Amino acid sequence: MRGREIGEPSELKPRCTCFAAADLGASSGRVMAGQLTDGRLRLREVSRFANAFSKDPASGYLSWPIDEIHDQIQKGLETVASLAPLASVGVDSWGVDYVLLDAAHRRVGGAICYRDQRTLGMIERVTARIPAHEIYRRTGIQFQPFNTLYQLAAMAQQQPEWLGRASHLLMIPDYIHYRLCGVLSNEYTNATTTQMLSLQGEWDRDLFATAGLSKILMQHPVNAGSILGEMQCGRSVAKVVAPATHDTASAVVGTPFEADGEAFLSSGTWSLMGIESMVPYASDQARSMNFSNEGGFDRRYRVLKNIMGLWIVQRICHEFELPIDDALLALSASAAPWRSLVNPNDSRFLNPPSMKQAMREYCRETGQQQPQSAAEFARCAFESLALSYRLVKEELESLLGKGLSRIRIIGGGSRNAFLNQLCANACQLPVSAGPVEASALGNLCAQMIALGEIANLDEARALIRMSFEIQEFEPEEPVPDHVWKQFRQYVAITVEESVR
Repeated sequence: MRGREIGEPSELKPRCTCFAAADLGASSGRVMAGQLTDGRLRLREVSRFANAFSKDPASGYLSWPIDEIHDQIQKGLETVASLAPLASVGVDSWGVDYVLLDAAHRRVGGAICYRDQRTLGMIERVTARIPAHEIYRRTGIQFQPFNTLYQLAAMAQQQPEWLGRASHLLMIPDYIHYRLCGVLSNEYTNATTTQMLSLQGEWDRDLFATAGLSKILMQHPVNAGSILGEMQCGRSVAKVVAPATHDTASAVVGTPFEADGEAFLSSGTWSLMGIESMVPYASDQARSMNFSNEGGFDRRYRVLKNIMGLWIVQRICHEFELPIDDALLALSASAAPWRSLVNPNDSRFLNPPSMKQAMREYCRETGQQQPQSAAEFARCAFESLALSYRLVKEELESLLGKGLSRIRIIGGGSRNAFLNQLCANACQLPVSAGPVEASALGNLCAQMIALGEIANLDEARALIRMSFEIQEFEPEEPVPDHVWKQFRQYVAITVEESVR
């Protein structure tokens, strides 16, 4: 591994125009401020706050504290405006989750979390009305039980009065934008995660009806980089810009691609791995591999797959009451390799009461040694993730008809040198890790493009390459053949069970 320092974040310059990105994750949110100074992009974290879903006592659903999220963002933006002239703000977050508003723009129900189990059986319910192959042909979106389409089908069945009162559906960033500037909008990249938007960028009426809705509740999607309105923030009047509001779409904007054949791997609570493309890949082969064609900046496509990601490790560390830090990574690196494996995408790992118990049961069912220590659990998770990356890498190469040249790991997980090296070894490709703050950077760059501070996406990525640290990992010892064969068998078992 070799690292290179290209620049450090600095304090905001009080007389220099700045831009603010509210970047929301499943466990925390933060407000980041960016400035263009001396030909480089400088980034400062202004505020950070915890974010977690919990059971809503009124409805019983797992829900996000959406009012607290808005209030924390507002405070962060006011802090930014007190430090430097604020030109614009934009919000990005995870996909699929939404807020309903009635005709008077009052909220209907809560912001229900995608990990709530209300969607169990909804894929089967919807695909009994419109076949899965037809839904995929129309939308190009992978089948996940938490997609907005299945959340709405569950709501139509369980809370029809909420849908009866609803006049507008806003994805989480759309709702925050509405709270900031009073403009209702649905931004394109997040709209695609619903599995209700056609590949041509139009809402599919048949899918709304199939979910149980009598009308389309969304606005025509606006492009990433659209100026929505204005907000008063301290003494500043700032533009409210819809960036690529899906956090992975913003992360891809912030990925410093340099050559053809490079894949991205957004590593965090979820791992999302794929390529950026000017055309969708929605063939029968792509559907059989469950690839998604999510929207990107400039109406590009992110041809990708979801992998459970560091959620498993986060839950394990929570149960052991340990941080995910260098000490844990060192212990994991010293633990016995390839002792036990799991398929991270097995549904049992979505939100089990105990992740330790779920992993032990998986290993017992598959005749493997069961992890005992925190290091053994973490090593099992890290190695299983690396093998999942190899699986997606090989599927991408099959889909594209050519080999990949590099994997660019971005996001918080890019700091995990142990996992990065495992990825390079498993995929036998060079890995470039960084920037860590890819989502916030992509959010900021979209705003700067909208306001004419940056010319286009290519210039934004060149600016990011000049401004932030990248670490390089070269492939070393490959995965033993018998380990790879064993992992493929586990994945096949999960696929067989999912289609029964």
